[in-house]
Amino acid sequence: MIVRAIGPELTRFGVPNALADPALDLHNSTGALIASNDNWQTTVIGGIITSDQVSAIQNSGHAPTQPSESAIIATLQPGNYTAIVRGVSNTTGVSSGGGVRS
Repeated sequence: MIVRAIGPELTRFGVPNALADPALDLHNSTGALIASNDNWQTTVIGGIITSDQVSAIQNSGHAPTQPSESAIIATLQPGNYTAIVRGVSNTTGVSSGGGVRS
């Protein structure tokens, strides 16, 4: 599964006030933080992320188009998960987040 937080990319589709620097947190069904990312070309090791993800994200065919956007790619066990998109440094704006099977 790849989960992305898109902001700047939305401007090319005419979306006003796009979130300039979205960060992404992934939580499991108990609410525990299991992965996070800010700027998809930099992997944040921790939780379920144990190695660099940049190549896997690029090879998925779903890499964000802007370096400031966020993405997490992982093999998840069946269950409920919550992805939270937030603005870095408490910034606000319009963002799109979602998951795609990879």
